Amino acid sequence: MEMQNLKPRRGSDTYRLDDSDDLVVMENIGSVPSGKVCLQEHGVFFICTEGRAQLEYDGAVIQIQKNDLFLYMVHSVACNFMASSDFNCRQIWFSRGELFNINIFTRTSLADMTLLKLCPVAHLSDDDVALINIYFPLLCRKMSNRSSVLQPDIVRSIVGTFILELLAMMRRSAYQETEPGHQEEELSGFHKRRMVDKFIRLVEQSDGRIRKVEDFANQLNITPKYLSTILKEVMNRRPSTYIQHFTMEAIQRRLRFSDMTMQEIANDLNFPNASFFGKYFKEHSGMTPMEYRTKYHKG
Repeated sequence: MEMQNLKPRRGSDTYRLDDSDDLVVMENIGSVPSGKVCLQEHGVFFICTEGRAQLEYDGAVIQIQKNDLFLYMVHSVACNFMASSDFNCRQIWFSRGELFNINIFTRTSLADMTLLKLCPVAHLSDDDVALINIYFPLLCRKMSNRSSVLQPDIVRSIVGTFILELLAMMRRSAYQETEPGHQEEELSGFHKRRMVDKFIRLVEQSDGRIRKVEDFANQLNITPKYLSTILKEVMNRRPSTYIQHFTMEAIQRRLRFSDMTMQEIANDLNFPNASFFGKYFKEHSGMTPMEYRTKYHKG
């Protein structure tokens, strides 16, 4: 089955910021994709408003019904979609670059989202639904009014707060579902999840300066092999995936929001030299550091 990279639709009940795909809000989505999809550039919040749906998400069967919130995280694979005839949902699509613009990373972290990967669906309370019914129409109205003064900043402010509210709803549900029991198997699983969470926090805190799996394993007092095993089991990812993710974020942040030279960035992030730093960045981004700075620098 060929993999598709799903993109946000265009048309009625669809709102974009600056006419790009970086931040898209959609209403009245009554259909589901066919085949196998993997979002390469976006995360998506699905808020089911009617009916029910089912899909296979990173190998696990996910069921969604009215008043459920589902977080589709970037790079996750989904297939075998089914939906009832009355299925309908709202969607919020966001790219990593837009999360930087919203400045969401100063208020939450990938480490905090570890359990959300394990429990991507949360059933909303009546209060949750009432809150969403305030935020969502407001967001659509503000995104449609492009003549408003400071419209992009107003929209990003609303989206940032809205996403934090949604994450809080999901985190509450995730922690309730994964509360450890008294059986040995449950305790073992809880320990692994906590170890994964600690690893991701360490990687995030290193800010791109540490890039060896062995160094993080030593900080956790476990072997690199065991770290790789539990990352694969809990998150279906390799440690190097997270190390690369946060290293690239650290580099991009310096290229976009500072005037540091390439040599200064290389020194700050413990690269052997500027040439090695440049090769690393181009390998993982497809462009040189200077090309990236020219395109995205916020001077």
